[in-house]
Formats: sequence, structure tokens, C-alpha cells
Amino acid sequence: MSVFADLHVHTTNSDGELELSGLPSAARDAGVSVVAVTDHDRLHPDLPTPVGVLEGVTVVHGIELRVEPEGGERVDLLGYGVTPTPELVEELDRIQTDREERGRKIIENVEERLGVDLGIEAREGLGRPHIARAIDEHPDSGHDYGEAFDELIGNDGPCFVGREVTSFERGVELLTDACGLVGLAHPYRYDDPEAALELTEHLGAVERYYPYDREVDERPVERAVAEHDLVPTGGSDAHDDVLGRAGLSKPEYRHFRSAVSL
Repeated sequence: MSVFADLHVHTTNSDGELELSGLPSAARDAGVSVVAVTDHDRLHPDLPTPVGVLEGVTVVHGIELRVEPEGGERVDLLGYGVTPTPELVEELDRIQTDREERGRKIIENVEERLGVDLGIEAREGLGRPHIARAIDEHPDSGHDYGEAFDELIGNDGPCFVGREVTSFERGVELLTDACGLVGLAHPYRYDDPEAALELTEHLGAVERYYPYDREVDERPVERAVAEHDLVPTGGSDAHDDVLGRAGLSKPEYRHFRSAVSL
């Protein structure tokens, strides 16, 4: 399928490698006409409207927000067509303060364990991919990018530090008030996809297309779409400058666009 709209892309505003200024070129290289910028727990300061055009490429202002259902596994929500509310901004500020402190602790743990200076400082928007890249690039770390996660900073790693996240109910409320459409991200990345998909009862969309790099049983997400009248979305979850690995066709994007009412 030709990808017309890649609705899941990260920039340097969170843990992506792509500058916003480089987005149009990356989109053209991939033959993509629409891109949703969905940085982790942050709004992009240079996207002042829910949707805009950047050098001929339609850019949807979105966000990816980590939330925690009561008694369940943490999941990610994708909000599209953001018009910031004071309540959302306040919560994101709280999250960024927590992320910055968490990043500082992870860096300290890695440097102490490896006996190196990574040359990276905690800041807003810092994520574990930034730290993994610093580990990979350090000549004396002895770990590449993948090993940094597998052996050091992954969820079960010796240098891992958890963080506080927004509750599912509060996250849905905040994003619903601020966005045109809210959906569940990459349902098959969770340990229990069925439980994650049950949450779509409270949402308007689900990420139907995603580059899992493995075979998945698509029937549960298709049932969720039908049962809850969800809008299918899709995107590459790009953290580099390669877009279009997954997304919507032009007719599917028209359905999305109508649902978001941008």
C-alpha cells in the first residue's frame, strides 16, 4: 500500500532525530503528503495550529502520551489536532519535570556502572533513546545502541529508573478536551494486546497500521474497529528521518481528516 499519511512521527522535540525543518524533505523522499508530529509527552512549540502546511507538506500537530490504566499495563495514546488547554499544558509540564529528573538518574547510573562520562545532560524532552545513542557513541562504553537497552537501560536493566505517568482516565480526559481525535498506539507492542484493545471502548481511534517487523494477528484490532466504531490510523513511529514505513492511504486519510474535523 502506498502511504499517503504517516501519522506517527517523532522529532528532536522529544527523542527523534528529525528536526522540524527537515520534515518536508523527509516526507518528499518517502512520497508522503501528510505527517503527524507526535512527540512523547510534549507539544511542538513550532506548530501553533492543529494542522498546518510546511513547504507543501500537511503537518498535523499531535502528541503521544504514556498513560497507566488502573491495575493494567501502561499504554500510549495518540492525540491528533492539538489545541492546547491549560490543563494539558500543566500536566505536560509536570511530566517533563519528572522525565528530566529520571533522565538525570539514568545517566548517573550508567556513568557509574561503566566508569565513563557520557557527555549528555538531563533536559526537557530527554528520552532513553538519547542516552542509548550517547552510550553507543562513547568509545569506551563497550555497548552499541541495542545493547544499551538490552543490558543497561531497558525496563529490567540495572540502570533503569521508572517514572510517574498520567492515569488512563485522566489522559483520555485531557487529550479529548485538547485534540480532535484520540486513539490507542501500536496495540501489538504491549504484553497483553487484547487488554490494551479493550481500552479502545473509551477512545475514538486505534493505530491499525504499524511496522511491527513481525507477523501479528490483525483480527483483534479489526474487531475493535468494528465494535467501537473506531477510526483506523497508522504511522511509522519514526525516530529517524525515514518516513512512510506505515500509514494511511489517501482515502483512509480523508476518513481520518473528517473524523478529526481539522
